[in-house]
Amino acid sequence: MHGLINRSIERFVVDRYGAEAWKNVAGRAELGFAEFEAMLIYEAAVTKDVLAACAVVLDRPQGDILEDIGTYLVSHPNNEVLRRLLRFGGVTFIEFLTSVDELPQRASLALPQFDLPPLDLHEHSGHEFRLYCYGPFDGYARLVAGVLRAMADDYGVLALVEPAVLPEGECVEITLLEAEFAQGRHFELGLGA
Repeated sequence: MHGLINRSIERFVVDRYGAEAWKNVAGRAELGFAEFEAMLIYEAAVTKDVLAACAVVLDRPQGDILEDIGTYLVSHPNNEVLRRLLRFGGVTFIEFLTSVDELPQRASLALPQFDLPPLDLHEHSGHEFRLYCYGPFDGYARLVAGVLRAMADDYGVLALVEPAVLPEGECVEITLLEAEFAQGRHFELGLGA
């Protein structure tokens, strides 16, 4: 598992719950170190242990934590770079959504060693979609659902975004209810001076 994923979990816990909570998570997961290195590769079991420790320390279901991490990745000021990268997926939420399955390929251009799990979007109508998420751990679709909810808010769209487990695998079901529900967050292609 790429260190960026583990580092994101760590930063989420520190930013939302404090350094002491992260210290307790790291101890419970028996990491043997205080912080993840973003550019290292870790065994997948380490991520699973950290997520399980988060559920115990934070006293919340792991799926809820994953959704919160997804939202955090887009909405927290510390993650503005990721938000910007996601916004390059389209001018509208629909454009973003229909390009989201290209995200793993785009991520590998920036970080060749970063193996983002595949995403597979199926459109059922002009306003109903299903995004299959082939993640490295159970509940990965819940993390993606958190990202998509935050992106819908970012675009000012009213959408129902629900993770689901189907016989074909984990997915996120998206129903666009209103394309111009609210003013989206400001976004410019170029960074200001």
